[in-house]
Amino acid sequence: MPVVWSDEVLRHDPRDEVWVGVRTDGTEVPARATVLREALDAAGHPEVAAVAHPDDVLLEVHEAGLVDWLRTAWDAWEAGPYAAAVGSDRVVPYVFPTPFMTSGMPWRYPAATHARAGVWCYDTMTVVGPGTWEAARGAVDATLTAVDLVLSPTGPTRSAYALTRPPGHHAAPAGFGGSCYLNNAAVAAQAFTHAGMRVAVLDVDAHHGNGTQAVFWERADVLYASVHVDPGAGWFPHVLGYGDERGTGAGAGATVNVPLPPGTDDEGWLMAVRLLVEAALRFDADAVVLSLGLDAAAHDPESPLEVTADGYARAGALVAALDLPTVVVQEGGYHLETLGGLAVAALKAF
Repeated sequence: MPVVWSDEVLRHDPRDEVWVGVRTDGTEVPARATVLREALDAAGHPEVAAVAHPDDVLLEVHEAGLVDWLRTAWDAWEAGPYAAAVGSDRVVPYVFPTPFMTSGMPWRYPAATHARAGVWCYDTMTVVGPGTWEAARGAVDATLTAVDLVLSPTGPTRSAYALTRPPGHHAAPAGFGGSCYLNNAAVAAQAFTHAGMRVAVLDVDAHHGNGTQAVFWERADVLYASVHVDPGAGWFPHVLGYGDERGTGAGAGATVNVPLPPGTDDEGWLMAVRLLVEAALRFDADAVVLSLGLDAAAHDPESPLEVTADGYARAGALVAALDLPTVVVQEGGYHLETLGGLAVAALKAF
């Protein structure tokens, strides 16, 4: 399986994040991409350079206001008083204009950069710094290049892996959070629909991809199916990812969520992955986007699931057995010592 790579993905360095009011060390660090790249190269996966793509598909997934904000946020922050006044070298929102604040009244787009941040970002841990936009946009280019490889009539591959960083599945049409800025999996699925294909997005990240679900919530041409730790047990994204969320309108029934209790091991997790694959078969999908989160692994600091490398290998085999054009998009996974081996195991069957 070819690995699509962009040097741009290394440019985002959150350094730290604000979690429950405290600055903690960031876990979504550039080394994640480096260890994945090295492990896949050592396993013999050929590397393909990402090709720049226009914003067309991206703007079908995300509102233009969000894209414009991410493109300009750091420059606006750097031009402001924040570094000198409070020592803040990253964009962090402090006010969120929720419906409870506006209460149905007309409101104005804020003048202050630190207030504008909360219009688009829904948490305090997904900071923007120098290189954040370039990394997120480079990940989109890697994703679209992977789709091009799979759809090429002369290409030798039916599957490709986009080594995307930052991850994307928490990024919604008009908002970002959960260490995600632009939704790479949704971009891949949207690109496949341009070829007239019905697409199954299978998300095996430890956390529910609320952003991907939101993009396709009312659509009949894209299935979103996810296995993740139960948000009802207190896990991100907390308010979405429950089993009774099925989509609405034309998309009714095209959302499938399988939440799992903390401590779930290989067998329980693989039973859920089988349910996702069965949903793709019932949906009669023509193509697959695999949101490959590696944070369900037992050693990962960001989730309570207990999946092994063998579990990931078996999950990869289940998805590969669909025998459909497939783009694998990297999502979470934060234990640097085991991350590369998990990716190699998951892609082996392809």
